[in-house]
Amino acid sequence: MSSAAKPKFKNPRARFNFEGRPVSVTGVGSYVPAKILTNLELEKMVETTDEWITTRTGIKERRISAADEFTSDMAAQAALRAMKMAGITAEQIDLIIIATITPDMPFPSTACLVQQKIGARRAAAFDIEAACSGFIYGLEVGQQFIMSRTYDTVLVIGAEKLSSIVDWQDRNTCVLFGDGAGAAILQNRPNSHGLLTAVMGADGGKANLLTMPAGGSRCPATADSVNARLHYLRMDGKETFKSAVQAMLTAAQEALRRCELDITQIKCVIPHQANRRIIDAVGDRLGVSPEQLFVNLDRYGNTSAASVAIALDEAVSSGKVSRGELMLLVVFGAGLTWGAAVIEW
Repeated sequence: MSSAAKPKFKNPRARFNFEGRPVSVTGVGSYVPAKILTNLELEKMVETTDEWITTRTGIKERRISAADEFTSDMAAQAALRAMKMAGITAEQIDLIIIATITPDMPFPSTACLVQQKIGARRAAAFDIEAACSGFIYGLEVGQQFIMSRTYDTVLVIGAEKLSSIVDWQDRNTCVLFGDGAGAAILQNRPNSHGLLTAVMGADGGKANLLTMPAGGSRCPATADSVNARLHYLRMDGKETFKSAVQAMLTAAQEALRRCELDITQIKCVIPHQANRRIIDAVGDRLGVSPEQLFVNLDRYGNTSAASVAIALDEAVSSGKVSRGELMLLVVFGAGLTWGAAVIEW
């Protein structure tokens, strides 16, 4: 490596000093449905108020997909926008990874459906499922394929149609979620280091805190399971909150430690957009300033695996970060799962 190509961080444990090609995010894109569902509209659907939702979550509105608009449709739109920024064609994509808990169907994978929609005929394709942590999991998986020289160009997408699994009779959960998709193109960019490190974690012992009980082999669809509303998302909000704050804090601190970075060196912090109280609690404990924090929760609600992917695109397109500046992404989701990534844009 020439002196010009040497990274400005020296920790030998950091990902960019491992053998293998460094990996950059060369393009990002996002898509959200046109339909806006406001808190005032929700007041007419369930027993809640705009004031209750806003003070407890920070959410004012969320996007809801049309009846004939599916996860693969949103994912494809986000992918095309990321490809445009990266300046690549569909034929150049070697691999498509989609993170989602709301696939179009159990199989085939949503990634295969997106492959066809965008015309990426050369690409291998598969889905991963890590709930709200899925996009960061996908970035790390995609990075490994490029580092090992298996592939040159990987498309990673977080996409969700959560409106299809939300119980619109449950006022504690239906106010939280929305639909959307975000995408990133991963490539090797000569003399540059993009994805510096990624931290992932899980605790299956707390799997019951956030779950959709039916629809799998444990509880296949029956008249009884449908009548019991077991095909909708369920959450223990109080315990999920506690676990989220600690897990996100630990993941963020570990990512910074690996890169020998202080939080003040991070230009933009993008947390999972689940709840404003969670975001503020994690930010306060990390020492994040208001100027560093990127939040779009008020407009989109929690879009699960799409959350940080959409926020990443908006942070870049709004000029929140410039080339060479550092971002910290930190997430938490069902599983329980969590993760953090440091990206040099």
